[in-house]
Amino acid sequence: GPPPSGNPYAVTPPVPYPAGPAGGPARAPGRFRGRRLVAIALGVALVAGGGVTAVILAQQDDPPANKGQGQGKTDGKNDGKGQGTPTSTGGFNAAVGKVVNASDRKGGTLRLVSGQDADSWDPARSYAGWVWNVQRLYTRTLMTYAAEPGEKGLSVVPDLAAAQPEVSADGRTYTFKLRPGLMFEDGTPITAADVKYGIERVFAPEIVGGPTYLVDVLDQKQNYPGPYKDTGSSGLRSVEAVDDLTLVFRLAEADSRFPYLLTMGATAPVPRQRDAAARYETRPLSSGPYRFDSYQPGRSLVLVRNERWDPATDPLRKALPDRVELNIADTAAKVDEQLLAGTADLDASHAGLSQETATRVLGDPELKADVDNPYSGYLRMAALISDAAPLNNVNCRKAVVYAAGTEALRTARGGPAFSSLQGSMLPPTARGADSYDPFGLTGGKPRREEAEKALRACGKPGGFTVKTALNTGNAKDTQAVTALQNDLKAVGITLEIERFDNVPAYYTALGSPRIQKEKGIGMLMLGWGADFPTGAGFLQPLADSALTRTDGNSNYARVNDARIDELFDQASTETDEAAATRLYQEINHRLTDGAYYLPVVAEKNVNYRNPRLTNVYVHEAFNLVDIQALGVGEKP
Repeated sequence: GPPPSGNPYAVTPPVPYPAGPAGGPARAPGRFRGRRLVAIALGVALVAGGGVTAVILAQQDDPPANKGQGQGKTDGKNDGKGQGTPTSTGGFNAAVGKVVNASDRKGGTLRLVSGQDADSWDPARSYAGWVWNVQRLYTRTLMTYAAEPGEKGLSVVPDLAAAQPEVSADGRTYTFKLRPGLMFEDGTPITAADVKYGIERVFAPEIVGGPTYLVDVLDQKQNYPGPYKDTGSSGLRSVEAVDDLTLVFRLAEADSRFPYLLTMGATAPVPRQRDAAARYETRPLSSGPYRFDSYQPGRSLVLVRNERWDPATDPLRKALPDRVELNIADTAAKVDEQLLAGTADLDASHAGLSQETATRVLGDPELKADVDNPYSGYLRMAALISDAAPLNNVNCRKAVVYAAGTEALRTARGGPAFSSLQGSMLPPTARGADSYDPFGLTGGKPRREEAEKALRACGKPGGFTVKTALNTGNAKDTQAVTALQNDLKAVGITLEIERFDNVPAYYTALGSPRIQKEKGIGMLMLGWGADFPTGAGFLQPLADSALTRTDGNSNYARVNDARIDELFDQASTETDEAAATRLYQEINHRLTDGAYYLPVVAEKNVNYRNPRLTNVYVHEAFNLVDIQALGVGEKP
């Protein structure tokens, strides 16, 4: 599925990726199995109508953030209202960590633009992160992320729920009370049964598209077919609507990811009598401050106030504009044109400015003052396939990592405006990220002496040959591979190229160990982001041996490390956020030490905001401007 950040390289993979390894996991049956494929093959030209390859600007490079350990626990102390939040009146990157133009002014029309329509406006079926962000205008979920800039925004807080859940001592039973007085746009009360029904819809094969985490966690061998084929009376057995306001989840085992899963659209309430299955996406029933007024697929969406929404039941949303209009443009150039002309306030998809526009805007001090340059949550990396000779020798993998000049690779990706150098396998916006850099990758230069030592240690003092897959339609990939070829050649490593001339074939190869073995591929170039901002969301699909699949594989390096697997097991059942974060830090360090992946850069976006916008901040859970918080006013 598309990435949560909605960044310009995001394309919906043409190959379906079913949840979980075929035949089930090798151990610990309740562990992480469902996940989204976010191996985006650096496809900017396919989506954004051009890249940013030539833009190399001398901006200050942000070092990887040290998130600390266990900050922002989901303990209910943060209600998402934003008290004490730092504010700003504008400037370059001012909305990163601060609120720009704080205001409670109501009224006006928020004008959004996007170069693409939603993958689906049905909360159960959407997978694009920018759509999740927009859905916060008309959809409420059981839990959500705090309406705060900076790391506070990673806190999971109650939305439909009245408070944090009561959790049993063994971490397996979650009991929620809904807020009283909640209503759909038609005046019907929102009940626990509506939330349960919304979750049951995710099981239905008739409406595929969204995340399947809750399917994997809640099915528990029931083989629940979804509500359209359910012939029983109780529906999904692991979720019980005890009464109108009480909802109980019974897990097979404790799962530290579970609160994050409850922020997803699967927990948006849907009344059974109003469900239109596949057609529901054209007119989902609102539980939030706005409702659908009109929707023309591929052209526009208009939201107006939901008069049944009661702000007393919603401490997170200010609902400042009277109206929200989304215009869907057919080219990236038209998106840029509308933004700079002032006819659009913000690119809802945050695809970033095109190369030509970014060059002009970042070179103009006045325009640059209305630009933010946040991390996207994505790492660009090379997977070094650890069961493909000679990369099955850790020292041969280390030789590749030491030999790589990451500054040259970043230059191929556009320079400091579009990424920072990265030393390990957790992006700066993930919980537990730190400055760990055992190979000196943030220095940017090849470490050839260390590479030659590693070659001798792996028994290949004269070097070796390895083959990488390349999507030839992607100019950035091609330039990055050329730069890497040159660096590796300097220490005797020959990088051959297996070319794929179309995106479907490339994606198929990315997820197929069989194709890789047949073609002798030992390296893959890819991008990766997480569905939720934790070590589980980012690292587990990449490194848990239980998730290695014969098709749709996301353990690209085919990591098979017993200690890493053991740490994932421990973290999965660890309900203390601080302890889980420390475990994921240890996994990150061990994964990095094993040279299974070469982390190239942590990606950034170049986004323009209309200076008339109020309450602008980048939400770290989405790595996007929090659209539900925005208001409109005049330019200060």
